[in-house]
Amino acid sequence: MTRANNQIVAAWIEKGDHDLGSAKVIFQYIPEYFDTVAFHCQQAVEKYLKALLIFHEIEFPRTHDLPFLLELLSRKMDVDSNQFDKAIVLNGFAVEIRYPNLTIKLSKEELHEAIEIAEYFRIFTEQQIKTQ
Repeated sequence: MTRANNQIVAAWIEKGDHDLGSAKVIFQYIPEYFDTVAFHCQQAVEKYLKALLIFHEIEFPRTHDLPFLLELLSRKMDVDSNQFDKAIVLNGFAVEIRYPNLTIKLSKEELHEAIEIAEYFRIFTEQQIKTQ
């Protein structure tokens, strides 16, 4: 991987960290903004997965589909069903949850799970990059 790609990967991870950090702060102080917490968790994972795709030099289209991004990653690395399950939990939070006509309300437990999933993918991303 080129030095330029290293910088791009780091930038994607940093942006993901901003989303994850935002989700944690909002959850702590205004958890009734459940849609915003869930959105930022999804966005964090999306950015971590895109960082891995760039790291592995896999091209990807503009998409918010986490399972699709994992499928692309599976061409170059092992991806298990547990990771797909985690991605599916967050997948609907990219767009749909952001609109007022949606009647979903998430519990504090579900929001906590969303944050844990984003944290999992943050650690996973770091481990994958360090082992290469």
